[in-house]
Amino acid sequence: MSRIALVTGAKGGIGSTITKSLLEQGYRVIATYSPGSEESAQEWFKANGFTNEQVRLLALDVTDTAFCQESLSVLLKEEGKVDVLVNNAGITRDTTFKRMTAEQWNEVINTNLNSLYNVTHPIFNSMLENKSGRIINITSVNGLKGQFGQTNYSAAKAGMIGFTKALAFEGARAGITVNAIAPGYTLTPMVEKIKPEILDSIKAEIPMRRLATPEEIGGAVAYLASDAAAYITGETLSLNGGLYMH
Repeated sequence: MSRIALVTGAKGGIGSTITKSLLEQGYRVIATYSPGSEESAQEWFKANGFTNEQVRLLALDVTDTAFCQESLSVLLKEEGKVDVLVNNAGITRDTTFKRMTAEQWNEVINTNLNSLYNVTHPIFNSMLENKSGRIINITSVNGLKGQFGQTNYSAAKAGMIGFTKALAFEGARAGITVNAIAPGYTLTPMVEKIKPEILDSIKAEIPMRRLATPEEIGGAVAYLASDAAAYITGETLSLNGGLYMH
C-alpha cells in the first residue's frame, strides 16, 4: 500500500511545491481545495501534469467542522489511512487592529487556526489507531515575532505553534510526530508580482539578502515527513534566512 499525504491549501505557491516534494518521496497526495472552486482545481491539476495515481483532489471546507468530519471519515474509509497531514491552508486579511472588523478577524482565525481542529481531529484519531503518523503545520515567522497590521494572522499562526507543541505530547507514545515550519518571506508567484523596489526593501532586512524559495519549504516538509525525522516532535523549524532568530 502506498504512503498517503493530505495537503490543505495545495493549490497555492507553497502548497503546490509541498505536493511535488511529497510526490518525489513516493507519496500519493490528497490535495484539498475549497468547495466551489473545482474548475480552478482541475486547471491546477492539469497544469502540473499530475495523474490520478499521484494526486487525488478533495473538496474540503477547512472552516466547517461537520463538513470536515464527514468528508474525512469517508476519505479514511476509502483510502484506509493518511500517513502525513500537512496543514497549509491559510489566508490574510491585513489591516491595523484599530480598523479591523470582526469579519476580518474571524475569517483568518477560522481558516488558519480553527481549521487545525477541523482537519486534524479525524486524521489524528486514525493515526492513533495505526500507531504512526506525521503532522506538519505551516505557520509563519510572524507567528513568532508579530507583524504590524497582522494581529489576526499573527495570533492564528502563534496558536498553530502552541497546538503543535501540545499535540506532540499526545501523539508521542503512538509514534506520531507533530511539528511546524515557520517560513519567512517566500518567493511565490504572488510575491513575484510585488514591485521590485518593495522586494528589494524586504530583502534588505533579511541577513541572507534573499527570499526563501517554495522548494526550500517543500524540502523541509519532505524531511519532517521522512524516517530520518522520526525523533523530532513538538518543534518549530524557522526558515527565514535569519530574519528572526529566537
